[in-house]
Amino acid sequence: MKKVLISLLALTASMAAFAQTNATQTEVNQYGQKVVSVPVHPTLQDGILVFQNKDANYKMWFDVRIQGDAAAFFGYDKNLTQIGNGMNLRRTRFAVKAQIDENWYGEFDTDWTSGTPEIKDAILEYTGIENLSIKMGNFKENFSIQRNTTSRYLMFMERAMVTYLAPSRHLGVNLKYSLPAWWISAGVFGPELEGSEMQTLFEDGNKDYGLNEGLSYTGKVVWRPLHDMSNGSLHIGAAVSYREPKLTNEAYNAVRYSTRNSTGVNRKKYLDTDAIKYLDHELAYTAEIAGHYEGLRYEAAYIARNPYLDASKSSVKILHPAYGWYAQASYMLFGGKQNYDAGGAKYTRVRRGQDWGDVELCARVDYLNLNIAQEYMGGSAYGYALGLNFYPSENVKFVINYQFNDQDVFANGKGEQDGTDKTAKNPYCTGYDEAGNVTKFPGLVAKNSKSKGVDYHMIACRFQVAF
Repeated sequence: MKKVLISLLALTASMAAFAQTNATQTEVNQYGQKVVSVPVHPTLQDGILVFQNKDANYKMWFDVRIQGDAAAFFGYDKNLTQIGNGMNLRRTRFAVKAQIDENWYGEFDTDWTSGTPEIKDAILEYTGIENLSIKMGNFKENFSIQRNTTSRYLMFMERAMVTYLAPSRHLGVNLKYSLPAWWISAGVFGPELEGSEMQTLFEDGNKDYGLNEGLSYTGKVVWRPLHDMSNGSLHIGAAVSYREPKLTNEAYNAVRYSTRNSTGVNRKKYLDTDAIKYLDHELAYTAEIAGHYEGLRYEAAYIARNPYLDASKSSVKILHPAYGWYAQASYMLFGGKQNYDAGGAKYTRVRRGQDWGDVELCARVDYLNLNIAQEYMGGSAYGYALGLNFYPSENVKFVINYQFNDQDVFANGKGEQDGTDKTAKNPYCTGYDEAGNVTKFPGLVAKNSKSKGVDYHMIACRFQVAF
């Protein structure tokens, strides 16, 4: 009996000590200030280490992501260009995220792929008003569903070409109001603070010339008529953005439209307008539709971006918008489910259908046209892609992509469109002239040229891990 009593006393004492370590305490921090101290408990949530105290509404976690790519290119005219096969690390991300209390959230996200850190997201968010979010810092503007979908949940290795025209991360403030059927966002944004080069442009323009940083005003509305469905969704959205010239542009009062296609392994930018000078402002706009049912998901969008020039300085008389579109769909082959993030108005992680994982079959067609003026023929291209995504676990993804790129003769990098300017900046060859010789100037490409534009096939693969 005595041993039992001693054991009960020991158990009671240990439970009291445990309770005490979980109680709120007052401590003195490293600055000599009294602070409220609460314990946090580590948990593993689908492979992500999370430190949290539910009573204090506190949660902090690391978000690490690595994407490694390899690609091979074939089926192109090697007299016109050479495309190097290769591999790279597409993204190496490290982020710290924290729900500080019931109303405040903070995030700091960096990318280390270049060997030096680049700021991606630096966010403070307030959610203390029902259905309303107020976000400030450096983050993606709410404009394009595909641009705003995180790279870890994309259908394909790269986004459709036209999403380059959609605004990405900029420093600013944004208000978002989210209801089951409606989602509304509006924000004011300044410069892009992606890396040291952007930061230098911003600071030098301010210091040396006293230039304004340039503001943008972006708004978006989404209607979700099937919000009551538990296994499906329908997303219909539209957005518009009025954009002043940025200090971080190609040059002040200028803008450049350019993009790679297929993969980051091929570093050539065939689609490129070069710097469009004497910019007064831009107007970007989009319409999009997306949805899912069980394991099926689809998404399509039209995006355009129209530069308006200062007529008192520019000799360009006719200027068309840069524009394009894409349509894509995917299906989980072994019972997996697609998922819609209502708060973010975008699609998120799939749910695997089998213990061993699942496979997602994807298809996409996309188009981009940067031929906006006789003086700025940036080229146009179609892309036709097929993909397979294998999800062996919640944190690991393997991707295989095939893509065929069909480009016009003006998709020649920073080249001239007609051949009158012999000082063009190393344009890529895109065809043959009347004499059958390779030419760097699209205006000299013969009607019977055996190649009209750099068309090529690609096979690429990716591994991805998040932890």
